[in-house]
Amino acid sequence: MPETATKTRSVIKSKFLSHGTLSSRNLEASRRFYEEFLGLEVARTSPVSLMIRLGGNHVYAVVQNRRKKEPMARYYHNGIDVETDADVDEAWRACHEQAGRWGLHDITKPVPVHGTYSFHFWDGDDNAWEILSNPAGGYTWIFEQGDLSGKGHFERGFRHKRPDAKK
Repeated sequence: MPETATKTRSVIKSKFLSHGTLSSRNLEASRRFYEEFLGLEVARTSPVSLMIRLGGNHVYAVVQNRRKKEPMARYYHNGIDVETDADVDEAWRACHEQAGRWGLHDITKPVPVHGTYSFHFWDGDDNAWEILSNPAGGYTWIFEQGDLSGKGHFERGFRHKRPDAKK
């Protein structure tokens, strides 16, 4: 049985992982994309920033940066959960159908990986996104597995450990 993940005594008296930061070349265009395509809640926080969130208290600050930047590396993507594998496929089709409207590019094919089913794409600001099927609570089900050994969440058949797996 894997060792359970626990909060250990730390130097910083942290209490909540509150936010991350994304970049935007055009805040109004990004806002429309976040609201109309991704279905996120958006609040304007200043002339050069937004806050976005979905389904919880963790937020992203979106900061205007008109300079050209490198595309976000795939490993540093942002995940958005949907309910089912069919919803992943539907989102993949929508990305292809509306790529021109939203500046979406490098849309990968949906695949089963790390206990879920997902695909990646990049938006008009070169931020990387993953659309994935996950049970309620997102990746908390993996976190609750504790420390993993061997191939960990890349192990073949790992998905059967999900709380919504059909037994």
